Amino acid sequence: MCDNGSVTKNNVKDPNFGTKLVHAGHNPAEWTYNDVVPPIAMSTIFNSRSPGVIEGFEYTRCGNPIRSVLEKCLIALDHAEYALAYSSGMAAISSMVNLLAPGDHMLCSSDVYGGTYRLLNKMAKHAGILFDFVDFSDMATIVKSIRPNTKLVWFESLSNPLMIVLDVQKVSEVVHRTRADIIVAVDNSFVTPYFQRPLDLGVDVIMYSLSKYMNGHSDIIMGALVTNNKDLYDKLYVFQYTSGNVPSSFDCYMVNRGLKTLHVRMERHMKNATAVAGYLESHQKVLRVNYTGLASHRQREIIEKQFTGHNGIVSFYVNGGIGVSTKLLESLKLFCITCSLGCYESLAALPCKMTHASLTDEERQSTGIHDNLIRLSIGLEYYQDLIDDLEQAIQASGAEDKC
Repeated sequence: MCDNGSVTKNNVKDPNFGTKLVHAGHNPAEWTYNDVVPPIAMSTIFNSRSPGVIEGFEYTRCGNPIRSVLEKCLIALDHAEYALAYSSGMAAISSMVNLLAPGDHMLCSSDVYGGTYRLLNKMAKHAGILFDFVDFSDMATIVKSIRPNTKLVWFESLSNPLMIVLDVQKVSEVVHRTRADIIVAVDNSFVTPYFQRPLDLGVDVIMYSLSKYMNGHSDIIMGALVTNNKDLYDKLYVFQYTSGNVPSSFDCYMVNRGLKTLHVRMERHMKNATAVAGYLESHQKVLRVNYTGLASHRQREIIEKQFTGHNGIVSFYVNGGIGVSTKLLESLKLFCITCSLGCYESLAALPCKMTHASLTDEERQSTGIHDNLIRLSIGLEYYQDLIDDLEQAIQASGAEDKC
């Protein structure tokens, strides 16, 4: 039930979402001067009235007032019980992998973030952790790939840059039906809790790169884990304060501030991206467009079942090779060429040279990361200006008309 007593389903927007964004974790009575905006607690230490008596906070590595405010807000957005904020999204992913011991097995979807792929291949492998990358769109493949020593299943609700949508509910059900003790974790960074709440669909843990849409301003690196599992939360909390991968107080303040406009920003991202995707889909020099808001998306049924809207990430194949795609990006005037996404300004990337450069040529080709694939993160500008910029860049690129 929602706070107002109305029933919510995952494919219906939470009517209280904006209220939660603004007020969850905010209680001016808790601050010394009744600040309406939660203050930044820069102190690393907190006074105790007696040795060994901890009232609230002890040491910032173990907890901090402004970090607590942020975590309470994250909890409210995902209908969760617990949340932990981390110094980066990769720190959050690393903490999940650190739950595993040598000889444990992790099952991962094949089309994952390059940083996750690198973490497993460069670090987890040397720690004796076993893993497989498989197609999570095939439930039979998932079941077949689960081993007696499988402890963690990891996937993304929306892949980057191909915009492949996985059925979060089916994956969770299939894995838990096979073995109830396996932890199912999903990276929901690109969808956000505004458009999907994976805990309601059966997953055990949600990971967010707060650097993306949640903060939304390209000025903070942070991550988070959200769960309803107390035992899991307790383990992760001990790992966190022991290893020290915690965010700064200032960063927590900034992300908490950015969250206040998440729902407003996501609606504008969606409006702009829908317009840009529609323009690209009808373009004579564009071969294919990947965007969840298009009726032509191959997983339309899953999208309508579990999303309440669409983000601002659009990718497309221009009709040409690496020279054409490179020239197109170099010709853009409003878009910045950079590897990140999900912020107020519009960004462009060439995955084969940027976000997925660590993959081999064979791995990129097998997953669809071709030389002519361009990824756009559509921001909050006037959409026609973005379309005009793309048009002049496509014309300048030397791309040919499709047959």
